[in-house]
Amino acid sequence: MNTPTVRLNETVPDELLKIAVIAARFQGQWVFSRHRERTTLEFPGGHREEGESIEEAARRELFEETGALEFRLSPLCAFSVEGKTRLQPDGGKSWGMLFLAEIQRFGPLPESEMAEIQFLREPPSLEQYTYPFLQPKLLDYAGQILKQKGSDL
Repeated sequence: MNTPTVRLNETVPDELLKIAVIAARFQGQWVFSRHRERTTLEFPGGHREEGESIEEAARRELFEETGALEFRLSPLCAFSVEGKTRLQPDGGKSWGMLFLAEIQRFGPLPESEMAEIQFLREPPSLEQYTYPFLQPKLLDYAGQILKQKGSDL
């Protein structure tokens, strides 16, 4: 299988944004989720539901996949993924929005597909990512934005 192509800073109409991905931070650490059926790590995020804005999807997914109760959320950039992936077995192109979240408070992890959350000071190794063709690029971009802003959302 060829590696999917990822492009950041895409210009795309809002209605084409189907996925919200959140690069989340808590007390200087990155927040990753682990799905119940996998051993790999991923950013909180998921598909936009009918009638939901992409920011509403990001807020909902961040809560559902981490238990985050209080946080600041900022959109960073739209991105595209083109090619065959686990979510797109037939290939094609899909668009999403990357957000940056600074979490202040967690509640219990809601009953969902996520088994746990992990806090990491350093990025995971490539083998630890659920989506290694995408997540390192998004994390690098979020890290660059944090440096530019002095870690202030």
